[in-house]
Amino acid sequence: MGATEELAKKFQTPLTDVVSVPFQYNTFFGVGPGNATSHLLNISPVVPVRLGDWHVVTRTVIPVISVSRFTPGLEDEIPGTGGGTATGLGDINFTPFLTPGRTGAVSWGLGPSITLPTSTMEELGSKKWSAGPSAVVMFRFSPVVGGVLLRQQWSFAGGRHHPGVSQFLMQPFASYNLSGGWFLTSAPIMTANWEAQPGNKWLVPVGGGVGRAFILDHQPMSLTAQAYYHVIRPDLGAEWQTRLTMQFLF
Repeated sequence: MGATEELAKKFQTPLTDVVSVPFQYNTFFGVGPGNATSHLLNISPVVPVRLGDWHVVTRTVIPVISVSRFTPGLEDEIPGTGGGTATGLGDINFTPFLTPGRTGAVSWGLGPSITLPTSTMEELGSKKWSAGPSAVVMFRFSPVVGGVLLRQQWSFAGGRHHPGVSQFLMQPFASYNLSGGWFLTSAPIMTANWEAQPGNKWLVPVGGGVGRAFILDHQPMSLTAQAYYHVIRPDLGAEWQTRLTMQFLF
């Protein structure tokens, strides 16, 4: 396994031992009754901190969101919308994973996860403080890196007139490393909104894509392109999405 293949593996693990900053741009197609398009940019710095024989790997997700407020001609059917597009900051999520400093082919991390009501517009967040447990398990068996990230959160404070939050997230991830830093990858984000009506609780994407790790002017980085079809989705959820990711290692 060459140097670029080993570099690619560092981009594929959520329990990295170096600082990682991915910029993940998602486009969602077929949203709502008018088949609108929504956009989500997640800026997710991952910073490891040594604590003796253990590490704390902090992961912060900063979302920038753009969504359509309504479908032209259906304003009366969607209360509380004023037309146009809502664009701004969403709710920031912070998770510190406690993980053993020395790991073999299999590694794990556990920690609390908290979501802050930082959204700049009503449509872009829950207006609730939420928290709960999170865990990640991963394995490295050359040329494959894979695992799963799990999280459950409940709201505990926030706007009294906003609905409560009870949401589950599961993200299985797998990458098959090829030569020259190229890799095949899949990392669908599956969610369940336990507060939603039956038939509208789950979002289950299926898909994947391709990426490459490389060094540009002494800067390690990777580019990834993926596409997912939502085989299970809420009534007003997107039919499919694309995901473009640029990631840096420091």
